[in-house]
Amino acid sequence: MTALWREPVLPEWIDYNGHLSEAYYVLVFGHATDAVMDAVGLGPDYRTAHDASLYTLEAHVRYLDEVSLGDDLEVRSSVIGATGKLLWLWHEMYAGGRLRATEEVLGVHVVGRASAPFPDDIAARVRAACVEPPDEAGGRIRPLPQG
Repeated sequence: MTALWREPVLPEWIDYNGHLSEAYYVLVFGHATDAVMDAVGLGPDYRTAHDASLYTLEAHVRYLDEVSLGDDLEVRSSVIGATGKLLWLWHEMYAGGRLRATEEVLGVHVVGRASAPFPDDIAARVRAACVEPPDEAGGRIRPLPQG
């Protein structure tokens, strides 16, 4: 499954360098996460009916290329792993047909204020949506070489 999210870069998102400010990459990726949640059945109706949602435990953003005012953003999102209550997502942000950034997100299903397993129907949708993680997933910031 690949979920798509599209939105334009707004003028107030541009920083003092004339490019998309880093906080807005995360905002757009958050909107893309919402689109994945909708696709697997964790949308607004589910959240209201069950007092449940997906909480982000960890995220890793890679800023690969600049994004400018006037760019239209497209985020392609995939479920790349899951357990009984965890969801591992991969987002790729494109503008002008070029990959500009990625975000990897680990979320936990929460009911009330406690982590909880996904209901069976959601778990089945999540499993069905899973694809192999890309090679870049699971990366980390490595120490700089000495010298």
